[in-house]
Amino acid sequence: MKTGNEKKMASQVADEKKEIPEPGLQFAHSPKYTLGVEIEFQTLDRATWDLAPLAPVLLENAPSLLRPRLSPEFIQSILEIQTGVCFSLVDVENDLMQTISLAEELAADNNCMLFSASLHPFARYRDQLLTTNDRYARIMEELQIVGRRFISQGFHVHVGIPDGDTAIRVCNRIQAYLPVLLTLSTSSPYSQGEDTGLMSYRTKLFEALPLAGVFSHIPNWKEFTEMVKELQRVGVIDSIRDLWWDARPNADYGTLEIRVCDLPTRFSDVLGITAVIQALVATLVEDKISCPPLNPYIIQANKWQAARHGLRGTYVDPTGMLSAERISYHEAVQTLMKLIEPMTVRLGSEHYIGHIDRILAHGTGADFLRRRYSKTGNLQKVVQSLQKEFWQ
Repeated sequence: MKTGNEKKMASQVADEKKEIPEPGLQFAHSPKYTLGVEIEFQTLDRATWDLAPLAPVLLENAPSLLRPRLSPEFIQSILEIQTGVCFSLVDVENDLMQTISLAEELAADNNCMLFSASLHPFARYRDQLLTTNDRYARIMEELQIVGRRFISQGFHVHVGIPDGDTAIRVCNRIQAYLPVLLTLSTSSPYSQGEDTGLMSYRTKLFEALPLAGVFSHIPNWKEFTEMVKELQRVGVIDSIRDLWWDARPNADYGTLEIRVCDLPTRFSDVLGITAVIQALVATLVEDKISCPPLNPYIIQANKWQAARHGLRGTYVDPTGMLSAERISYHEAVQTLMKLIEPMTVRLGSEHYIGHIDRILAHGTGADFLRRRYSKTGNLQKVVQSLQKEFWQ
């Protein structure tokens, strides 16, 4: 039989347990429309222009100022660079310029260089070394050759959302526009020395992963958390991080995380696409319209067109907000720009949205890669010239 003190202590422990939020399922407070950007750079050998497993060396030798902004990825030739919490596109630009410039100096000091594209054009997946990390080791053990072939680099944008229900509502609605974001960023037409015929082969590699890509309509945050708990209970996932969707709520940061894009090959494209994502998310937040489940086959068809043909593909709007007709991706981008224009003015990002005009006029990184290869016939020279174009 418990004494009075024991009962009191047991009650206090029970109360403390009630107050402790379940990790990953309590949506963190985040100021509206703040930004966080993650870029996964490739580390290249300076002599061969091939992937080199030098991310661990860079992480070890990074100065204290830079180290918090760097992170390892699942193979040792990928180095992730992260911004802090940014309140505007100006903050994003300044943050990335400083961090990437410091990282480039670090790379040069260690006889390598950084390269921005979602697939290295001629690197062989069998040559890559895995990062020593329990989570990555577990994932690769399960994925086997599917995981070993996945040597691609990503570009993720977080946008601050006020609460979990809003994150789910916007996550549902933004699926209609994710292929438009993909078509602006394509940069992976080559794989292991071969032209794949696609503008974004990374997209198809990514879809081979479990729980990746297009996701189902979710009614609200409560049902989302119940789904996550059930998937954890039966051992399908360890955490929300194992939901590799094209867009997903990030409860720990209080954001909606957009993951559909290839990694742009130019810094200006990174800024332009980030500006579009922020304005689009903000527009959908404030619209406050809940849409019925979208037709998943139309979404998948649009995504295929974006991955296969890029800006030369065709788009069908499953919501009817952009167009009731089958239109080109050029038209879809231009119509999306009109939709988000009032929000870009409000957010002060019109200058950055202007970078999208350059993409429409001159193409994406995938277009650049193919044009340069048609002139040189040498993928090493393609990588060399593209690496020099990043700051252009």
